[in-house]
Amino acid sequence: MLFEAILFDCDGVLVDSEHITNRALHTMLNASGWAISEAECLQIFIGKTVRSETERIERETGQPLTDAWMAAFYALRDQGLHAHLQAIPGAVAAVQQCHALLGGKIAVASGADKAKVLMQLDKVGLLPLFDPHIFSGHDLPRTKPFPDVYLAAAASLQRDPHHCLVIEDALPGLQAGLAAGATVWGYCPWEGGHTTPEALLAAGAQRVLRDMAELPGLLRH
Repeated sequence: MLFEAILFDCDGVLVDSEHITNRALHTMLNASGWAISEAECLQIFIGKTVRSETERIERETGQPLTDAWMAAFYALRDQGLHAHLQAIPGAVAAVQQCHALLGGKIAVASGADKAKVLMQLDKVGLLPLFDPHIFSGHDLPRTKPFPDVYLAAAASLQRDPHHCLVIEDALPGLQAGLAAGATVWGYCPWEGGHTTPEALLAAGAQRVLRDMAELPGLLRH
């Protein structure tokens, strides 16, 4: 095997959640006075926490980013996720095979809040394969693009990050994986709305998967 463990991002890699979350954020920002398109919203926030763009949100809306606003956003987001969330095509079978190939040495390292990550994994049937190796950047001193969440995931599996593979679809997460010392492979399906393969490769991904079903076979080469 090429790697001793695999550390997966969640949103956009395991679950097709990016557009659902973005739609809720777009709705909230427009209601608050920021006339932003869905495409621009996705471009700005993909791979980031909402609070990481607090200064920009407050400048564009003219209002403080309050805990109450965040709670309303989370409620609208979670309503959409409960109604529409699906696994990334091929991801469930790929994770099952990777779990078997690596003796369970797989983890999730997400920049999203842990409650969301757990809910999403449970909804698509992946929670038992990862539990308890599920980590959120919200629970650590720094979130992506810093390496903390990937370092925590590797430590939980008792593996050196340099022997781990990270699967990421966004640049902040890719940067976090590289900063942790891991090898990073990008994921970008053929449809739009994701960071392009060219951008992922330019940022340091060793390869880009266009289909999650490719992953188990590539681990043997």
